[in-house]
Amino acid sequence: MDIQVSALGAIVGLVLAIILIFRKVPPVYALVGGAMVGGLVGGASVTETVDLMMGGAQGIIPAVLRILAAGVLAGVLIESGAAASIAESIVKKIGEKKALLALALATLILTAVGVFVDVAVITVAPIALAIASRANLSKTAILLAMIGGGKAGNVMSPNPNSIAVADAFEVPLTSVMAAGIIPGLCGLVITYVIAKKLVNKGSMVSLDELTQTNETKLPIFALAIVAPLVTIVLLALRPIADIVIDPMLALPAGGIIGALVMGKIRYINQYIISGLNKMSGVAVLLLGTGTLAGIISNSGLRNVLIDGIDVLGLPSYVLAPVSGIFMSAATASTTAGSAVASSVFSATLIEVGVASLAGAAMIHAGATVLDHLPHGSFFHATAGSVLMNFQERLKLIPYESLVGLTIAIVSTLLFGVFKLFL
Repeated sequence: MDIQVSALGAIVGLVLAIILIFRKVPPVYALVGGAMVGGLVGGASVTETVDLMMGGAQGIIPAVLRILAAGVLAGVLIESGAAASIAESIVKKIGEKKALLALALATLILTAVGVFVDVAVITVAPIALAIASRANLSKTAILLAMIGGGKAGNVMSPNPNSIAVADAFEVPLTSVMAAGIIPGLCGLVITYVIAKKLVNKGSMVSLDELTQTNETKLPIFALAIVAPLVTIVLLALRPIADIVIDPMLALPAGGIIGALVMGKIRYINQYIISGLNKMSGVAVLLLGTGTLAGIISNSGLRNVLIDGIDVLGLPSYVLAPVSGIFMSAATASTTAGSAVASSVFSATLIEVGVASLAGAAMIHAGATVLDHLPHGSFFHATAGSVLMNFQERLKLIPYESLVGLTIAIVSTLLFGVFKLFL
């Protein structure tokens, strides 16, 4: 599209969107409003601004369709009790002596197999509270263990953030997932190290805060893990056997086969509805991010950022993690941050010589650094999962930012500095 918006307009639009999100305006409307104002301030007419917004939203539609398809897998994992079974099995296997590692690993695995990071934390939280009460661990320690594990798993998952980045850079979803394994594992290590130092910091769990055990019988681990395993095998057929099965087919197929194996296929419609409800909010949010991405990608802001990196003497690939960090901070969302950054900067990164997979991996990792800020839902959902007050939750931000920064630095070293696997 030949329409060009000024860098000032793009900045005004982004800042306005952030302000509106802080003022509790629904994020999708905040992003659309910011995009509209940004286009007009940037010199485009009303018609041109709408065209840019529509173009940006259209570009995100393939990711939206795949994300809606992922709702089948997510619904089956959560509603069937498979996610809870996986989490409990991991914690029991590792034991309470290494409780923080068990909690981090359980959340990592749940997120890595396709559960939203906030849902993964909420799923593991009742187990974490019970262990913390017995082992005398602080809420700060157990919540950081779960959040850090979730961040680590998120960069190697088939979650909406991975799908959005893979689509923007036109690389296989499995490649994006594989690129996050080493950075994610490094994030897990730093999570455990920091969490151990926080065992006596902050409030402790009282007996009246413990969640009552749900008597519903959970599926055994061997059956619970089938759904994500089938999905991963189907997605892996592309690099292994050059058989391309799109995530839009692989994700629901894994969920349906998992429900069948667990003997719960009669509930599949209930699971699908639940999964769709969870994914629809993300899908709508991504359409909003697409409108803002349409304005920013057709503005001079890209050139301003590139010129700034040149002035500082930094290599061009630094634009990838920095854009992921910046956009995740603006939206307080890994998914929205990944989507906007990859939509806006994918073409630019490729033009300056950064390989598609490298750009995707570094943006994705960068989006984990500041996705937990208070103007997003993740901050409040995770605080509520362990009954933590606002002030105490705020104090956790530097520690979880350090986990995300570790993931981003390792990814940048691998794919920017050493160009591993490329």
